[in-house]
Amino acid sequence: MPEIKNISTKEAIQKQNNKKTIFIDSRPVDAFNGWRLKNESRGGHIPGAISLDAKWTKYIDWIEIVRQKGIVPEDNIVIYGYNESANNEVATMFATAGYQNIAIYPYFTTEWIPNTDLPLKKLARYKNLVPAQWLKEALDGKKVEHFEGGNLVVCHAHYQNPKDYDSGHIPGAIPMDTNWLESMETWNRRSPEEIKTVLEKSGITQNSTVVVYGRFAAPRNEDPFPGSSAGHLGAMRIAFILLYAGVKDVKILNGGLQSWKDAGFDITSTPTEPQPAVDFGAEIPGRPELAVDVPEAKTMLQSGDANLVCIRSWKEYIGEVSGYNYIEKTGRIPGAVFGNCGSDAYHMENYRHLDHTMRAFPETAEIWEDAGITPDKHNAFYCGTGWRGSEAFLNAWLMGWPRVSVYDGGWFEWSNDPANPIETGHPKDIDTNKKIMQNLL
Repeated sequence: MPEIKNISTKEAIQKQNNKKTIFIDSRPVDAFNGWRLKNESRGGHIPGAISLDAKWTKYIDWIEIVRQKGIVPEDNIVIYGYNESANNEVATMFATAGYQNIAIYPYFTTEWIPNTDLPLKKLARYKNLVPAQWLKEALDGKKVEHFEGGNLVVCHAHYQNPKDYDSGHIPGAIPMDTNWLESMETWNRRSPEEIKTVLEKSGITQNSTVVVYGRFAAPRNEDPFPGSSAGHLGAMRIAFILLYAGVKDVKILNGGLQSWKDAGFDITSTPTEPQPAVDFGAEIPGRPELAVDVPEAKTMLQSGDANLVCIRSWKEYIGEVSGYNYIEKTGRIPGAVFGNCGSDAYHMENYRHLDHTMRAFPETAEIWEDAGITPDKHNAFYCGTGWRGSEAFLNAWLMGWPRVSVYDGGWFEWSNDPANPIETGHPKDIDTNKKIMQNLL
């Protein structure tokens, strides 16, 4: 076993400026994003650090997480976090895996955080990606950060599967069927009038604080309705439509129902009846620019200042499969940039950690940059019918990117019009293809 030593703040500062050193943040990803989980004076992480929650050391696939994050045995590693035991646990895992150059910085909370001259980085809209502890305390009526009180509505997302809610949900949550907000014929968002009616019946106004979440399962494409088992992905779709409608404070429970259960909190089968609102309080849509339809999508494809980003699997992108049991045509929109969701139409592995929390934002930003997806452009994300595109959109929106949208119609709408061009096979641009394949590894 290699020697694991503690380093001082002075040494940490020196190493922080050394490109050969990787800082590992052993705290929960919510703390990495900016939440002050231990009431520290400042939130965020050391710039350039990699999020590696100590609880992940319990996973049999821990080393795969490490490899996915690009941490190799030749790296010099410095581990920091909230407490000594977590730091030691992560350090031991690295040592056992054959890593040799390991150090622990034990003064992060006592010296780095209090010193405002030392930098911390956070997710721009971290307050909209909430930890389970925050939601539990808010529901219990306690004073929590970034919530001044008022109408709090918690939505348990599902797709035409009320049993998903009945089998166990967060106490106080109401069910929200994605079909209520998107059309079953087109899978696009419903009309402003329909959305308004649903939100008012659910007790949601423009000034409500709405927290959405879902249950993760393992959908199979051969099932008649695979989306019925992709509740947390459906929650992302609902969150997008709420933002589009004009709800001012939309939050996502990071990790969905799984994070609530991981925190040790109870679930219930007792339903909660929504308290209807008299009026939404504003014209819908309040944020029409968040949704892109076919005409604007075609304009974006001709623009050097915009990307149409395909959040689909590689097999969908090159046309081996359509991704859905109800979509016949295969292929991609010519000119669309590959955003790589994961294995299939109902999974987003490349945008999530193994505990289903959202992937650490610097990693997503780096992968996107390699593909030419950057915040200076207008990026409209799409998939087959809008769910995966909505999750990728939310990643960019949470990072504070100024011009992000969902191309709502996606492959379903595009492929249904025979006048629209379709492309299959590997991209013709060899350099682009090389980057894509690197991201797949």
